[in-house]
Amino acid sequence: MAINYFIILFLAFLSGATTLIGVWLAICCKNNTKAIVTGIGFSTGIMLLIPIFELIPESLKNASLLNVAVALFSGVICLALLNYFIPHSHLIKEKESNKSQLYKVAFLVTLGLILHDFPEGFAMANSYVLAPSLGIMVAISIALHNIPEEFAIAAPIVMLKDKKFLFKAAFVSGLAEPAGAIIGLIGIAIVPSLTPIFLSFAAGAMIFVSIHELVPFANRYKMPLFFISGIILSVIVFSILKFLLPS
Repeated sequence: MAINYFIILFLAFLSGATTLIGVWLAICCKNNTKAIVTGIGFSTGIMLLIPIFELIPESLKNASLLNVAVALFSGVICLALLNYFIPHSHLIKEKESNKSQLYKVAFLVTLGLILHDFPEGFAMANSYVLAPSLGIMVAISIALHNIPEEFAIAAPIVMLKDKKFLFKAAFVSGLAEPAGAIIGLIGIAIVPSLTPIFLSFAAGAMIFVSIHELVPFANRYKMPLFFISGIILSVIVFSILKFLLPS
């Protein structure tokens, strides 16, 4: 089957562009803590549902259990090491009043988002190669996930009152998904047989982001019911997408 690179890159850019919508919502609803926590819950749910119910099962159809497991844990370990060695903020200091400190936090948050968005583009490209309908579903799911995630993460630093900076930061972080897709396509071109392994690797990275980043972020707000509501909403949306786009 010929790979339609244009469609893959278009989907990657489309899902990355939704980060701008998230920033716009953050500017409009910066004081809505309930919406922030619900958004984090939705993002967490999508980031777990995609790898568990789509990427890993698809990998197992095309590779052995051992290879998939090794690739999965490699993805977790790789992103854990990147999180450790590359400095980025977990938004611990978002309430600092000093503007220079806020800009520093904003830059670190942008770096963190780039680190998180990259495996999403990687996963989308590899899933499309294995099954176009799966790739489209993953792309739509990631696009929907990007909106509340960017909203939740951008809201605490909206106090900068620098809309141009926020939208530029969102745009740059959104480019991480097309970059991830391009790297995924290069890997497939070099070793086509490793596509399911790459897919499992991306699944591990996405699971790490959910558990290590999003869950602790939500926990800081101490509003578990809204976090759970967001997860339930993600399950509903994911189920609808599964029905409309069966893989």
